[in-house]
Amino acid sequence: MPDINWEPPFCAEGSSCFRLGVDADGNGYIAVKGQEDRYLTDSLDALRTLIIDIKAGKADHLL
Repeated sequence: MPDINWEPPFCAEGSSCFRLGVDADGNGYIAVKGQEDRYLTDSLDALRTLIIDIKAGKADHLL
C-alpha cells in the first residue's frame, strides 16, 4: 500500500464521509472514511480537475 497523506474527512449530515489524499509520487486518492484501504487513485492533476469541476457545478445534476 502506498504511503498516503490523508486529509481530514469531508462529511455531510447523515451521509458517508469521504477522504482525499496524496502521495509523494504525485498521485491523488479518494476513499470512504474507515475504508482507506479501498481507494480510487489517479494523478494529482486529475484529482485537482475533479475538485475544480465539482466546485463549478458540473456534477450538480447528480444531487
